[in-house]
Amino acid sequence: MQQIPFLTLITFLPILGMFIILALPRNSEKLIKVVTLAVTSIQVILAGVIWSLYNYTLGGVNTQASFQFVERFTWIDVEGISWLGRIKVDYFLGIDGLSAPMVFLTAIVVFIATLSSWNIKESVKGYFALFLLLNTGIMGVFVTLDFFLFYIFWEIMLLPMYFLIGIWGGARKEYAAIKFFIYTLFGSIFILLAIIGLYLSATETLADGSKVHTFNMLALMDPQNYTKDGILSPLNPNNLRLIAFLALFIGFAIKIPMFPFHTWLPDAHVEAPTPISVILAGVLLKLGTYGIIRINYPMFPDITIQLVWWIALFGMINIIYGALVAMAQKDFKKLIAYSSVSHMGFVILGMAALNTAGLSGAILQMFNHGIITSMLFLIVGVVYDRTHTRGLYDFGGLATTMPIYTGFVTIAFFASIGLPGFSGFISEVFVFIGAFGVESIRIIAIISTLGILLGAGYMLWTLQRVFLGKENPKWAHLPDLDKRELAMFLPLTFFVILLGVYPSLLLDLMNKSVNTLIEFMFNSQAFFSVIIK
Repeated sequence: MQQIPFLTLITFLPILGMFIILALPRNSEKLIKVVTLAVTSIQVILAGVIWSLYNYTLGGVNTQASFQFVERFTWIDVEGISWLGRIKVDYFLGIDGLSAPMVFLTAIVVFIATLSSWNIKESVKGYFALFLLLNTGIMGVFVTLDFFLFYIFWEIMLLPMYFLIGIWGGARKEYAAIKFFIYTLFGSIFILLAIIGLYLSATETLADGSKVHTFNMLALMDPQNYTKDGILSPLNPNNLRLIAFLALFIGFAIKIPMFPFHTWLPDAHVEAPTPISVILAGVLLKLGTYGIIRINYPMFPDITIQLVWWIALFGMINIIYGALVAMAQKDFKKLIAYSSVSHMGFVILGMAALNTAGLSGAILQMFNHGIITSMLFLIVGVVYDRTHTRGLYDFGGLATTMPIYTGFVTIAFFASIGLPGFSGFISEVFVFIGAFGVESIRIIAIISTLGILLGAGYMLWTLQRVFLGKENPKWAHLPDLDKRELAMFLPLTFFVILLGVYPSLLLDLMNKSVNTLIEFMFNSQAFFSVIIK
């Protein structure tokens, strides 16, 4: 069963769907939507099969044998006559407990976003073709273990997202799309430079005993693979490892987005159509934190351990700053956008703890935030489709008019606040347990708890302002959720409650890999400290 190339199928199936859509007549709008729904439905099924076959005892992180569903073969192999020599790139896919939750999250969120896209009227063929291309880019980042391939998938996401915002967005769509493009491209340049530096600084031993420079992420995690003259080698007295770490970190921090690189996000969210906001907040932001955990941490453990206080500080700033700005918003969608900035701060804080509780909480928060924030943006989309306004002062008493809708809103809001019984509570508790356990960042963790109070403030205020109180007669006859909208909310609500009651479903999945990563980092850090001396 595991000989089936599951990761290739789940990653490139959307490309097949895209080609089918491009071959269809432009006026076959319903068929185009059905093809997209079929593709994303199959992805969900494949994700479920992968989950059912996943071996919880394997740790992944730094050895190919401990990854699962591995697919590897030589993709590019060029013999050179210059000093660079042979150039070899592998098609190398695999997942472990760090990436598996993100694969499942992507499949779920993209499926929900497909249902949310059913009302798209303008250039339907172009929209869904770009939608599926974006899907492949996101999924590819989570499953690849080769840096060359990683960067290709990372860049594939940029173009479809730019057009999806710039063509199907709101009044200031061009501005938001260009801002997103420039910020992301700026970060991509930093990532590319670091990748080239790492490639030229390390070698991998092949089966025939020869050594070549390598894009293999797992080989780049081994300090012993670095050459003495490599500029990013710890063996080189003039090594530039700190600069490479910061280049990668900034590139990933822009995607999170981490303060002060966050300003593209509210504009992109506000102007993007609802389904694209769902993908942007539900999955795209997680690529940044995933990149740091997958690449920065195991490749630069010595520098990571030295900078955890600063990582925690920026996490705290995200939490409090995002919450304060969210409280000042009058636009429903912008409030949710800044709340997303705030809640990604909890992920950063948990990552800084570098212990099992903190890192597990961070990854669980990535998954939970993806589900909860998808619900929140769908909530905004539903009311905007009916009223064509997002002003928080334009509503009132919607609970009377739309009781089923309000029920889902209440669940999403309380999950976002972190109320016990919902998924957001578990991940935040783990983050704070991990952070409180590290003396150097304990004060930062204590201050960060203010974000929970502020989050409750703006969420409850929004619930009261929009859904409770005196009913606005202008909206007295708004229809409640239809069947398609119920199909969007029910799966997300299921996961919010399931993971609130039974978080071990995901914690068991990631536990072995989290512990392997932490152990590997501290062992590698000790190795670095010896060879640097």
